[in-house]
Amino acid sequence: MNTHSAEGAPACRQWRAGTLTYTFAGIVALFFLLLAGDFVWSLRERSVGVITQLLLKQHGASDFLVGLYLVALPGILGLLVGPVISYRSDRHRGRWGRRIPYLFFSTPIAFLGMVGMAFTPWLGSCLHRISGLQGISENQLILTLFGVSWMLFEFGVFIGNAIFTALINDVVPRELIGRFFGLFRIVSLATGIIFNAWFLGYAETHYMMLFLTVGGIYLIGFMVMCFRVKEGEYPPPPEQPEQRHSPLAAAGTYLRESFTSGYYLLIFIAVTLAAIVFMPVNTYSIFFIGELNVPLDHFGKYIAASYVVSIVLSYPLGVLADRFHPLRCGITVMLLYGISCLVSGIFIRGEAGFAAALIAHTVLSGTYFTLTASLLLRLFPQSRFAQYQSAQGILGTLAMIFVVPLIGKLIDLSGNYRLIFYAGALLALLTAMLLFVCYRRFRQYGGPDHYTPPEPENFPNAP
Repeated sequence: MNTHSAEGAPACRQWRAGTLTYTFAGIVALFFLLLAGDFVWSLRERSVGVITQLLLKQHGASDFLVGLYLVALPGILGLLVGPVISYRSDRHRGRWGRRIPYLFFSTPIAFLGMVGMAFTPWLGSCLHRISGLQGISENQLILTLFGVSWMLFEFGVFIGNAIFTALINDVVPRELIGRFFGLFRIVSLATGIIFNAWFLGYAETHYMMLFLTVGGIYLIGFMVMCFRVKEGEYPPPPEQPEQRHSPLAAAGTYLRESFTSGYYLLIFIAVTLAAIVFMPVNTYSIFFIGELNVPLDHFGKYIAASYVVSIVLSYPLGVLADRFHPLRCGITVMLLYGISCLVSGIFIRGEAGFAAALIAHTVLSGTYFTLTASLLLRLFPQSRFAQYQSAQGILGTLAMIFVVPLIGKLIDLSGNYRLIFYAGALLALLTAMLLFVCYRRFRQYGGPDHYTPPEPENFPNAP
């Protein structure tokens, strides 16, 4: 399907994204394809992580090791891969565009990783029994093999995540971006409701079937999107002197363009903190239920209930973001989240209190992500969007590598899962303060109505 409007079509309202021109029918087709991609992406995102958490715990992993596997190791991989892929994607010009080839390449890799995770417990048990390994337990062998499949999976996912967002930035008209991400969140949350309400309860016993099913849907859905979504024409990439074509020179260009602007560094730090704010509760709340004697099935239904609330809010929040700008909205929600976490940490006593805290966390974190989904698309220059997004990802990854496992270690030592809410409250306050500073600088570059992102060519001391 070609989402361009046909030449000679009757005059009607049109939208533009670069060289792409859409009629209403074209916008509907584009949104359908991208939201179909979002569905399979969200199915993978909402399911694989929590199945992995439960599987790791089944085989004796500590909270520290869970944080290491889920955050730190993928983060290190992202530091190595993200800048290269983003830099090359921004500058790639080919028959299929500058984003689709990378999605086409990374999707089968993520699928193979999910297949590997599905069979790891069985394979580890067989190898341990056949080989008679001494000095390593069956669980240790399973966890080691699982880590290999997990890293393969994360390699594909990391590439896909950066490039999928960049594709949306390239093909969705700017005036519709907030509404699009409102719909994006609705699809994501609906997917979460389906998984948490009906399938989470089977994650500990039917993980193989779940991994294989999610992997197959992910592979088919994303490949269909790659074949059907069309990119437009792009201006030539920034010219580089001949001596700068080497990998070292490209790395120097990347670092200079990405990290020499105080304004962008401020954005990087603020967005990094915002991403970390929700990680303590997201990562460790599923283990808190054991201390409170909350059944896993109840946990899934509380998550599903919070997603229903978030679905109702999603599209209006997208409109709100278009009207008031994500920075303003994000500051407000972050303050509310900090208050909610502080109250939750103090007053949770049993299942009812935990349910209220979990629903408040999920709704407020979802509200923040819906309102700020288009934030970086609005702040970074479109010519180098993937590059700047990956640069922010470097700081985010470095922070998560240390923060999430550190919280896990503190929980291991103290046995107190309330720490996840106190950590969320502290991080939320710091994030709100930084976002406010970002907003003041943002106004200096034109504010909501006349913003022009600074380009590297205009940085002080630019070559």
